[in-house]
Amino acid sequence: MTLRDIHVTMAHGGGGKAMRDLIDEVFTAVFQPPGSEDQARLTNDALSEPGARLAFTTDSFVVTPLEFPGGDIGKLAICGTVNDLAVGGARPLWLSAAFVIEEGCEIALLRRIVATMAEEAAKAGLRIVTGDTKVVERGKGDGVFITTAGIGVIPPGIDIGAAKIRPGDAVIVNGVLGDHGATILAARGDLALSADLVSDCAGLGHLMQAALAAAPGISAARDCTRGGLASALNEMAAEANVTVELEEARLPLRPEVVGMCEILGLDPLYLANEGRLVLFCPADQADAALAAMRALPEGAGATIIGHTLERCGAPVTLRTAFGGARIVDMLIGEQLPRIC
Repeated sequence: MTLRDIHVTMAHGGGGKAMRDLIDEVFTAVFQPPGSEDQARLTNDALSEPGARLAFTTDSFVVTPLEFPGGDIGKLAICGTVNDLAVGGARPLWLSAAFVIEEGCEIALLRRIVATMAEEAAKAGLRIVTGDTKVVERGKGDGVFITTAGIGVIPPGIDIGAAKIRPGDAVIVNGVLGDHGATILAARGDLALSADLVSDCAGLGHLMQAALAAAPGISAARDCTRGGLASALNEMAAEANVTVELEEARLPLRPEVVGMCEILGLDPLYLANEGRLVLFCPADQADAALAAMRALPEGAGATIIGHTLERCGAPVTLRTAFGGARIVDMLIGEQLPRIC
C-alpha cells in the first residue's frame, strides 16, 4: 500500500499520483470494476431475453452525520439506488458511484463507507462498475457527497406503475415507518433527544421480487424516502386518480417515533424511510403478498394499512381511531433536512 495520508488533501483531486493512489487503494481495490477505461462495457444474458427491458435511475446522497445507527452514507447510496430500481420491478445489475470529498475528510472514514457499499452491493447482487472522485476545498462540502446511477433489467411480463392502481387495491407496507428520519434526528444531537432507534436502511430488491412472484397482480410500488409515506401515497394516488384511505389503527409506528414526533410537532407519516416501500395489489392477492414479504427479514413487519377507492375528494385520507377522517396532504416544505 502506498497511501499513507490520514486526511484527504487537495492533491488527491489534482489528477496526479496522489489521486491515483486514493482511487486505487480506497475505491478500485474494493469495488474491482471490470477494467480501467473511462467507461464500463457490460453484457448480461438477461438483456437478450425477449420482452426484457432496462430500468435506469440516478440519485445523489447527502446526510448529516455521515455515520449513524444502522448505516452510513455509503449504505444509503447503495440501498437507495437498489430500491428505486426494485419498485419498478427491475432486478439491479450495475451501478456507478461518484464521490465529492471535502478536503480534510478522514481516509479511514472513506474506507468504512466504501466497505459498506461493497457489502450492500453484494447483498443486492449488483456490481459497482464505474465511478468518479472529486475533491473540494475545506468548508465547501460536507464531508462526502455520493451520486449514483443504477441499471437493472425488468423481466418479461412485469409492467407496474402508479397509473395501473385500481379502486379496491390493498395498500401494504413492509414494516414500521419513520425509523430512519427519527434516527437521523436523534443522531445529530441538535435537540438533545435520546432514543434507542436504528435506521431502517435496507435494500429491497429481493423483497420486491418475492412479492411479485407471489402476487403477480401487483400494480405499483414506491419506496417511502424523503417526504415519507404520505408524500409517496399522494404522488401515486394523483397519478392513478384514486383515493387512498388509510386506517390509523393499522399504521406500524414505534412508540419512540410517535413520542419524538409529538414533542417536536412532527407527523411520523412524513418522516423519511430508507428501507420501506408501499405497494398496491388486488385484495384477493394481498395475503399471498404478505406471506412472501414476511418470509424475508426486510418484510417481517409487512401489513395492510388501507385500500383504494374511486376518487372522492383528497388523494389520501386517514380514518382515525375515533371514527373520524382527516386529509393526509403532500408534505409542504422540509421537516427534516439532510436525511438521504
